[in-house]
Amino acid sequence: MDAEEIKRAVTRIAHEILERNKGAERLVLVGIANRGDHLAERLAKEIRRIEGAEVPVGALDITFYRDDIGMRREAPEVHETRIDFDVTGAVLVLVDDVLFTGRTIRAAMDALVDFGRPQAIQLAVLIDRGHRELPIRADYVGKNVPTRKDEEEVRVRLEELDGDDAVVIGVKEREPA
Repeated sequence: MDAEEIKRAVTRIAHEILERNKGAERLVLVGIANRGDHLAERLAKEIRRIEGAEVPVGALDITFYRDDIGMRREAPEVHETRIDFDVTGAVLVLVDDVLFTGRTIRAAMDALVDFGRPQAIQLAVLIDRGHRELPIRADYVGKNVPTRKDEEEVRVRLEELDGDDAVVIGVKEREPA
């Protein structure tokens, strides 16, 4: 995907969120750090443009909720969690860049419980690449990108972090034996 395709996907997802929820009332967006939070900001901006409504946006770090935290070779990169609004009773749209096994989303839902009890949690992702290991599916998808599980990786590049917008599929680098 190029920058224009990403922009169209975000616009479409914003419309779908508003349509499904009959407007922006009680909506809050929480993006999973480090790219989902930027996508959540973009969705909020688009919802404001379409509906004229301000939707609270937060960022969620799931590092210490992951089920593989002790299994990784490198030290985890910790990001800021920023949820300065009450999620209790809200329709919370969780936003991430790539949905793969579902484990990141499971960790995010575990983390969200610390902030209250939303009425509902919906999931919006820019890319769904399949290969689920948990029974999790997105409510809103920018693009389905079928990939080979062990040989390819999907990288989302965002202007805010990388200097440009793109989705790139590449061959996964193998660790030395």
